[in-house]
Amino acid sequence: MAKTSLLCVSLCCIVLFSCSVAFGQQEALAYGQQGGRWGEQGQHGQRRQGDCQLNNLNAQEPQHRIQAEAGVTEFWDWNDDQFQCAGVAACRNTIQPRGLFLPAYTNAPSLVYILRGRGIQGVMMSGCPETYQSSQQSEGGGRREGGGQRFRDQHQKIRRFREGDVIALPAGVAHWCYNDGDSELVVVIMEDLGNHQNQLDNNPRKFFLAGNPQQQGQGQQQHQRESYRHRQGQEQNFGNVFSGFDTEVLAEAFGVDRETARKLQGQDDNRGHIIKVKGDLQVLRPSMSREEQEEQERGREHGRRANGLEETICSARLVENINDPSRADIFNPRAGRLTTVNSFNLPILNYIRLSAEKGVLYRNALMPPHFKMNAHCVLYATRGEARMQIVDQRGQAVFNDRIREGQMVVVPQNFVVSKQAGDEGFEWVAMKTHENAKYTALAGRTSALRAMPVDVLANAYQISRDEAMRLKMSREETMLMEPRRSGRRDVA
Repeated sequence: MAKTSLLCVSLCCIVLFSCSVAFGQQEALAYGQQGGRWGEQGQHGQRRQGDCQLNNLNAQEPQHRIQAEAGVTEFWDWNDDQFQCAGVAACRNTIQPRGLFLPAYTNAPSLVYILRGRGIQGVMMSGCPETYQSSQQSEGGGRREGGGQRFRDQHQKIRRFREGDVIALPAGVAHWCYNDGDSELVVVIMEDLGNHQNQLDNNPRKFFLAGNPQQQGQGQQQHQRESYRHRQGQEQNFGNVFSGFDTEVLAEAFGVDRETARKLQGQDDNRGHIIKVKGDLQVLRPSMSREEQEEQERGREHGRRANGLEETICSARLVENINDPSRADIFNPRAGRLTTVNSFNLPILNYIRLSAEKGVLYRNALMPPHFKMNAHCVLYATRGEARMQIVDQRGQAVFNDRIREGQMVVVPQNFVVSKQAGDEGFEWVAMKTHENAKYTALAGRTSALRAMPVDVLANAYQISRDEAMRLKMSREETMLMEPRRSGRRDVA
């Protein structure tokens, strides 16, 4: 009996040792044998890491474009190393007045920043009620169909957006937007492919519910395919999801005739993914002034006491404006301001695990070296220019250049970054891959060096205690610093 027990214990030890060795070998393949690269074996609920063995970063403009009837979409090359590292993709939509971006959904959550213009948006939350309903006396929904009963429209909530808004879109949620203004609507979108909500791969995929985008610009599509090196995700991103079904199946499922089902598939639609609406788009919505007033009141109340528990997925706020200077979280009247939107002031971000910030630096002002502790940062320059430096764990500058309006650069997690505005100032919006992205400053009143004892600094840098004290105390600002060489300046 004792020999049998000893044999069982021995076998268990051998199995455990074999599992440990196998796990160690697998871990070595995922990290050590890849030259220090992160593997892509993320578990459910965790970020899948991309390849972050970066030697050089570049401030980039969009590389590819798809033209449509009423606008254009420009794409940054998501196959570039820095976008692969962060696991993100980015694009910029320009929509003409009365242009409608056709309903679609994506495989990963997104943050949308309204760069210019205004419009309305519909977000279709599965299982939520159609709370916008027309009455029989309503002019917008009061027409008669074939002389019969009066048709009454109803649909889910319509949300208005304007310049400076950040819009959160969960993965797999269909949405559309319409430019009801008099000027072009320009939006910048970051899609978080490494997010826990994306169970596919790191290829951006847009699933259209209408239209026939592949009919638009065949020459451009060929150029796009070649530029994207025949990546599967892009080559399959044409057409709408109904076009692959049999017409009879659609006619039966929707209870319509074959001709209507064929139009549902968009087979003869050559307008692309952004179409021109004839006249004006007729939807149910409150008057603009009343809606904006209510939104402002809700925003003030939310800022005082809301904690997100009172929101449901059907009533969740998806929009937060970060352009208003009075809402700045960090402000220096001689350097600039920084405004953050995270899960505390927009609770839906806790669900999609993303956040954003809007930064403004005045002439020659700077942000000292700092790093994001728990997130990648995708920075888009909205105005002016700045000199940026980004340094990796080896102490090597992977970016040391100027970034200008319309360009984008990725700042990987823990990489140290600083920026100093040019003579015209600098503004940017940054989208981050964590709902509450945190940073650590390396200079200034709240910096890591300020928190260290003087003797630690003196010994670490081989300087005197007086020099160490000056190193600690010479700057009283936090994250936004006025330039010393240029002297003091008045705020415009």
